[in-house]
Formats: sequence, structure tokens, C-alpha cells
Amino acid sequence: MHAKDSDALLENASRSTDPQTELNANAADIEDGAETDSSAEDDTSEQQEHSWGSLPAERHQLIRLSPLPADRETGLRPLLFGTLGRVSRHSDSQSMLKLTVDLTNQKAGKGLNQLEVWVNHDSKEIRFLPEEGFRTEPANRGLGRFMIALAARWVRRKWAHYTVQSTPLLLKHVPTDNARLRRDYALQAQGFTVAYEDGVQMRANCSAPRANQIHTDWNSEKIRIIETNETAEILQSADKNLHEQESQIKKLTERVEFLQRDDNTLRFTITMLVVFAVFQAALLIWMATR
Repeated sequence: MHAKDSDALLENASRSTDPQTELNANAADIEDGAETDSSAEDDTSEQQEHSWGSLPAERHQLIRLSPLPADRETGLRPLLFGTLGRVSRHSDSQSMLKLTVDLTNQKAGKGLNQLEVWVNHDSKEIRFLPEEGFRTEPANRGLGRFMIALAARWVRRKWAHYTVQSTPLLLKHVPTDNARLRRDYALQAQGFTVAYEDGVQMRANCSAPRANQIHTDWNSEKIRIIETNETAEILQSADKNLHEQESQIKKLTERVEFLQRDDNTLRFTITMLVVFAVFQAALLIWMATR
């Protein structure tokens, strides 16, 4: 009788503990599923970031870099024209803007004149790429402030309250101390804070608390976007000037040809006079000796 009662008690105890075990198992399954979903979302965002980063520009605009006085470090700074390229993408989790600048008759190196802005809507953070440093060529022409200002305009339309991730600034990206000072001044002029981590100023961080604190203006006297109508006017004016110059060159060419013919005539006349003078002198000498 006691054996039967003990068996019944053990069976009831096992039954009472089964629901708790099932709950723990279900919780573990839910946690595993959540980790799987989060890892899948991370993989999807990374794949999306990689695919978007290789997109070519879809919209192009003509830009004009004004001629500036020669600089001791960067040399001559002549008038330049280039193309500003843009491409943007959006999803529920993130948005991306990519800006590129291609100058006429100048081939920029890999990673130069290229700025990417990534917006994470889940964490409400903004990140500037490339991570190894944003560099422009030619230097000291205002390209950096120009591209940052355009990116700030794009960000502040909808995500002005998002935070901005800090970006490291490495010394290897600036060849001289003057270049470092120009870089820091340009970033600070656009609203960023440049803070050095050591006393020798080998490494610094560039940061801004919110996207609305990044300035959207640049030095328009150095760089100007030329709209389509203005581009047509410039082309018409250039074509008119070209025809006028061709007409002037034609007139000058005809004048030069006329002067060349006149010069040949004068040379022939002078040659004949010299020959006649020599002949007359020889004749006079011969008559005098006779």
C-alpha cells in the first residue's frame, strides 16, 4: 500500500514540473528565434549597404570651380568644370546618399571626391563614409565643405533630430600641418567639433550632436552649381565667342598672308637693286681703269 502511494506521489510531482519545463523550453526557443531574426536583419542590412555603396550616380549636375590665386602648397588653381553625381536609396531600416565629383581632364584616385551618408532609422543615427577618411582632390578648392553641405541639406529634410556618429581623423590623410589646419577649419565651419585624443595631435575625432547642427551653406564664390538654363546660356555664349574668334583668326590669317606676299615682293625688289648697284659699281671701276 505504501509503495503504491509513493509511486502516485512521484507521478504527480513529475506532472507538476512538466509545465515549468515546457515554459523554459518555449522561452529558450523564443530567445533563439529572436537572436536568429536579429542576426538575419544585420546580415540583410550589411548586404544592402554593400550593394548600395557600389551604385553609380543617377543624377548629374555641372559645377564650376572659380579660378583662385596660386597657393604655395597646392600650386596653380585655375578655372575648372566638373560633374556632381548623386544617387540615393531608401528602405524601412535605412537610407543612403552618395555624392561624387568628377572634374574635367582630371582623374581622381580611388576614394577621392566621394562622400556617403548612411541613415539608420532603427537607432536614429547618421554615419558618414568612407571610414578611412573623406578626401578631395584638388585640395584647397572648397570641395569638402561643398559636398558636406549638400549631404547636410539631404539629411535635414527628414532626419534633423538624428544623432551623428563620430568619425576618426587620421594624420596620414593630411601631408602637412597646414593641410591639417585647413581640414579642421573646414569641418568646424560646417558645424562639426574636432577633438584631439592626444597632445601631439596625431589622432582626432570629428563629431556633431545632431544632424540639424551641420551647416548647409558653403563658399559659393569658390564652387557654384550651374543649372540647366544657365548651362545652355554658357554654351550659347561660348559658341558665339568661338565663331567671333574664328572670324578674327581668319582676318588675321589673311592679313599675315598679304604681308608675306608683300614681304616677298620687297625682298625681290631689294635683291634686284643690290644686283644693279653691284653691276653699276663694277662698270664704273672698269671704265675708270681703262
